[in-house]
Amino acid sequence: MASANIKEVARYAGVSLGTVSNVLNRPEVVASTTRQRVLDAIHKLGYVRNDSARQLRAGRSRTIAIVVLDVSNPFFTDVIQGAEQVVESSGGMLVVCNSGENARREDRHLDMLEEQRVQGLLITPMSDGRHERLDALIAHGIPVVLVDRGSGHPNRCSVAVDDIAGGRLAAEHLVGHGHERIMYVGGPLSIRQVADRRAGATAALAERAPRARLETYETAGLSVAAGRQAADDLAARPEGERPTAVFCANDLLALGVLQGLTVHGIRVPEDVALVGYDDIDFAAAAAIPLSSVRQPRALLGRTAAELLLEEALEGDRHGHRHVVFQPELVVRTSSDHRRGLVAGHPPAR
Repeated sequence: MASANIKEVARYAGVSLGTVSNVLNRPEVVASTTRQRVLDAIHKLGYVRNDSARQLRAGRSRTIAIVVLDVSNPFFTDVIQGAEQVVESSGGMLVVCNSGENARREDRHLDMLEEQRVQGLLITPMSDGRHERLDALIAHGIPVVLVDRGSGHPNRCSVAVDDIAGGRLAAEHLVGHGHERIMYVGGPLSIRQVADRRAGATAALAERAPRARLETYETAGLSVAAGRQAADDLAARPEGERPTAVFCANDLLALGVLQGLTVHGIRVPEDVALVGYDDIDFAAAAAIPLSSVRQPRALLGRTAAELLLEEALEGDRHGHRHVVFQPELVVRTSSDHRRGLVAGHPPAR
């Protein structure tokens, strides 16, 4: 059964549409007896306020959207939860969109969100080449904050982790344990984070171990399956031609590499040391606990949401900020038999 509309409420209560509107929006201006009569009519008829329509007519919404690369990645799950805490505490709602590492799918999400006039957008874009599309949203009054990605643009805020520093931490750890043949597993390299982590590792090797070599194994995605494929290809090489250490662009890849190496009878860390990135909960819980570069996942989401709400409230008075956190390296069995060691610097704003 369809709920009553506002006209039916007014007719039942014997008042004008304006009086019903005042009861809903400015009850203090309506006499108490009249207000109660309208509320009784609302209860009797089962009227449900169409808040979304009201917001659209006013040109605003309390809905914040977040678009991430892979909603199945626990890293993004934690980022989303951090953002959700802030948005819900402000009385809004967070809508999650998954680009699936697909630019066309990302565009479809952005088109729909623009049509819905969301209050703001949090996004980890597919690539740095998305600036014109994001600028169009900003021009239409939708503030944008980049998540897990530096901005470099004066018209949008960003919250990120120093991924070059993270790549350095991983590589310095591995060369510190004598590794000179290191493989970097990650891709596609068009994703900024993937490229930055490799750049940091390359720089660390050049400075700390000029004789060491970093081989890049570019994957089509950042999944466990892609990591297993990398392990299969590594295991197919003669033992003397294999890398002695692998640094992965994220933990899902690293867990896939760990699974694949184990299937092929290649021991971790005795034959191949392994380091991941993100330090998701599964990293510590793996059969061989995984060393990983830790990011403050929930804090990324919370900070990004706070910046977005600030901008939505302040409008043109808002000063855009670019927050960069520092990563940590958590050393576990996969790269060193010693456990529970942490290197690097704590996250800082």
